[in-house]
Amino acid sequence: MSRFSLVISCFLFVSTIVRATDVHYCDNNEEYEVKVQGVDISPNPIARGQPATFSISANTDNAISSGKLVIEVSYFGWHIHSETHDLCDETKCPVAIGDFLVEHSQVLPGYTPPQSEQVA
Repeated sequence: MSRFSLVISCFLFVSTIVRATDVHYCDNNEEYEVKVQGVDISPNPIARGQPATFSISANTDNAISSGKLVIEVSYFGWHIHSETHDLCDETKCPVAIGDFLVEHSQVLPGYTPPQSEQVA
């Protein structure tokens, strides 16, 4: 079993211009314990001041007994927000080898960029 830190904003960038959810890794040369397969956002489109759920489907080759979920938000390349949560508060621990899902829900702050269309 291992301890790790899942850094969401290095994996996730939601752009209101391109209307897409892209997965980016912090370092393309690094081997990560967790491979993000996709991100679903609900509701879609999101709205400031309203609750939203981010469901991150991922895969691991190692069992994970504990860790941190670090959420960092960028808008047009500018870092605007970060927060840290216990991984086991967001998904069932220990995380078994294979596919797993991390879900995080929260009310979006007032500085959330407006969305007039769905994020693809």
